[in-house]
Amino acid sequence: MAARRPKPGIFHDWGIQEVPGLSARRVRVYEPVGAHPDIVRPTLYLFDGQNVFDDHGSFAGGWHAHTAVDRLTIGKTTIAPYVVGIDHGGVSRIDELAPFSTGRHGGGKTDYLLDWLVGKLMPALHARFARMQRGAVGAAVGGSSLGGIAALYAHLRHPGEIGGALCLSPSFWVGGGEILRWVERQHHPTVSRVYLDCGVREGGGRMAPLVERMADLLGRRGYAQGQLMWRPDRKGGHAEVHWRRRLPKALRFMYRL
Repeated sequence: MAARRPKPGIFHDWGIQEVPGLSARRVRVYEPVGAHPDIVRPTLYLFDGQNVFDDHGSFAGGWHAHTAVDRLTIGKTTIAPYVVGIDHGGVSRIDELAPFSTGRHGGGKTDYLLDWLVGKLMPALHARFARMQRGAVGAAVGGSSLGGIAALYAHLRHPGEIGGALCLSPSFWVGGGEILRWVERQHHPTVSRVYLDCGVREGGGRMAPLVERMADLLGRRGYAQGQLMWRPDRKGGHAEVHWRRRLPKALRFMYRL
């Protein structure tokens, strides 16, 4: 028997959005339909939105996140989220996605991006989409590389509004590993689900041990198996093709019922 084809969802172009203190950028929203178009759905906000959907505009191919999300609608153990692709700010990408200073390369302006995300973008989307779930249980943030460290920082910086982080090949080396020390000082959120992955050979083998240290740290701080997934990838590299391959499993973890 042939596999069922998921019913495609709807793209909404949110246009160019002004972000105080940073560059303006494009925002797109993918609304899944599936078998149950009227259910309340969570939302996944993804950084580097130019890589999130198709190949156009991406440096090395897109994630095709809408296709991966549509496949979640086939089973009964997961729920397909809205996906919000937030483009980066061009030359200010390092500034806005590196929560801590990288020295001469910049960084340290992530709070500008998050203040806009939580204070402006989320309320605007909730006003437009009546079936977009509110509160921390309804929002997760994800990204790769610098977007991955920004996602974890976003979740723990705003635990009342963002209840999860999807971190693919996160750049935990930023600021000499300051994210590890920063996480040590944060409270355990009431609502939290964290996905971490990394190719074992990324950065000459130096990235994966930092991500594993974070997984160990979160485990010691009380994360149960259902709240945390650490996924080392023996064949993984630091590129969109690998993040696209790992995304479906990350989504199944984040959005299982």
